[in-house]
Amino acid sequence: MSGFMIAADGVDPERVPQRVLHTGSRMPGIGLGTFGSDRFKDEEIAEAVKGAISVGYRHIDCASVYGNEKHIGCSLKEVMSSGPVRREELWITSKLWNDKHKPEDVMPACKQSLADLQLDYLDLYLVHWPFPNFHAKGCDVDSRSPDAKPYIHEDYMKTWREMEKLVDKGLVRHIGSSNMTIPKLELLLRDAKIKPACNEMELHPHFQQKEFFDFVVGNGIAPIGFCPIGSPTRPDRDKTPEDTVDIEDPVIRGIAARLNVHPAVVCVKWAVQRGQTPIPFSVHRNEYLSNITAAASDPLSDDDMRRIAAIDRNNRLIKGQVFLWKEGQTWHDLWDEAGVITPA
Repeated sequence: MSGFMIAADGVDPERVPQRVLHTGSRMPGIGLGTFGSDRFKDEEIAEAVKGAISVGYRHIDCASVYGNEKHIGCSLKEVMSSGPVRREELWITSKLWNDKHKPEDVMPACKQSLADLQLDYLDLYLVHWPFPNFHAKGCDVDSRSPDAKPYIHEDYMKTWREMEKLVDKGLVRHIGSSNMTIPKLELLLRDAKIKPACNEMELHPHFQQKEFFDFVVGNGIAPIGFCPIGSPTRPDRDKTPEDTVDIEDPVIRGIAARLNVHPAVVCVKWAVQRGQTPIPFSVHRNEYLSNITAAASDPLSDDDMRRIAAIDRNNRLIKGQVFLWKEGQTWHDLWDEAGVITPA
């Protein structure tokens, strides 16, 4: 018999804010991320998934490239077979990795994630990055794939057409994008038959992406925010000397002191209240419990929200240098900062 039980000190999932997607479906407004950053064992992350569900999480954000979907699948099976949580209560996301963009690879990749996660369908399947460039696990910041390419919209749409077929076949309920930019998303919205339901993007108080955030919301796409507390356990290759630390910001710390909570809680509250869906990662029960408690408890004041809006530093943490496709480029070339897609 399964040992899974609902925790007495958890949060009632009904208290967690819900995001209503353009399809009418409801997505829990906070999720548990599962990217271990090469710092945590797969077994630890799988155990955290069970623990998170026991305290009220119903949204789990996965990806094939994280290498832990088989372990998470065992946790999901245990949770659902025990009875307290049904499949339809969960929102499970996975992502198509960069080396599976060829049309003939999309469906097999999705089916592999389904098999690993021991599911019949995914609630959301994202194109993880908008180009087919990939890197070896644990590589350093100077690593480059000899096959790397810039964004080519015609190629992306070939991938997207296969994503749409996954919806048609019932393998996934919704499809979406990740690590996009306004120019790229404009083209996708123009050409898609099935509009992206969500866009996953880096969002935290020091990187609020207001223009992009407003564009996403204005087009009826739900923003999912990764690195919501500034990702202190992100890979070392993504760390640079100029990076700032959200949870050390005086404004964040001041609000936290007044509320008698950890600064990370303030970041989570801000994210949920702003309208994005944060997916903080932790294997520590006290942390993932405090995060969901933050999402379901009293909101920040309007003054707090105004003060946090004023501390945006445009500090991107996940820069993506390993995806660059030619010599002489910097990570800025990945993000279309001039408002146009960076050419080949």
